[in-house]
Amino acid sequence: MADEYGATTGARRAAGLSARPQRGAAGEVRWSKRFVAVIEGFGHGDRLTRGRAYASSGNVLGYSIRAGEVAASVQGTYEKPYSVTLRIEVYSPEQWARVERELVESHGYIRELLDGRMPERIDRVFTAAGLTLFPVRREFRSDCTCPDKQNPCKHIAAACYVLARHFDDDPFALFAWRGRDRAVLTRRLEALRDDEAWQETADEPQDTPLAELTTDYWRAPAALPEPLAPRPGTPAGAILDRLGPLARRLRGEDLRDLLRPAYSAMRDGRG
Repeated sequence: MADEYGATTGARRAAGLSARPQRGAAGEVRWSKRFVAVIEGFGHGDRLTRGRAYASSGNVLGYSIRAGEVAASVQGTYEKPYSVTLRIEVYSPEQWARVERELVESHGYIRELLDGRMPERIDRVFTAAGLTLFPVRREFRSDCTCPDKQNPCKHIAAACYVLARHFDDDPFALFAWRGRDRAVLTRRLEALRDDEAWQETADEPQDTPLAELTTDYWRAPAALPEPLAPRPGTPAGAILDRLGPLARRLRGEDLRDLLRPAYSAMRDGRG
């Protein structure tokens, strides 16, 4: 039975997991290259060489990944497999919040992550948050139940090489090892993205409330122009003559004739 970040197989050497993916040797893809470089940077060349051979031969029978810990079963010389544990620091909710905020502000990264793809330079986001994605020597701890007193032993090295291949297949396992499950990360990034979108909307200019416009509703935005004075000699109601018949009569009289006194009063300033 295998979980999201683990696998188990039979208890014999030939049935174990291999550190050689179909597309090439372990460390071909960037994620495994980075992790292998970290492990090999710790030294112990001979044991790492033997561990690589163990990994390629299928001596790693199974492993599982959880926050801060990888547990592996490695077949050694004896019939009973050895138990290997690889530990790194688990980041706190506050530390992950810094990483997630950096991811949201890097719009290209968040698009890839929400599409299920790991951005190639994701480790730069951790650096910007004052953290590291890959383990560093001071935090990396390993244990094995074998009698070898040296650490790392070849069983620990074998587990690391197989783990490197797994990072090629699923780089989100690096996040899980650091304490952030992929599903949880996705939900938090979606929530932060939505919050940022609402914040951007809140910062946009808003329409003036109607209650604040009522006092100015009847006020002209600019002074009205002075009316043009009629030319000298223009008879009152000349505009009515230009309109022509209005086809309206009131109490038997033409509407234009009824309006003429009003036009005369306005011309004389009596209106």
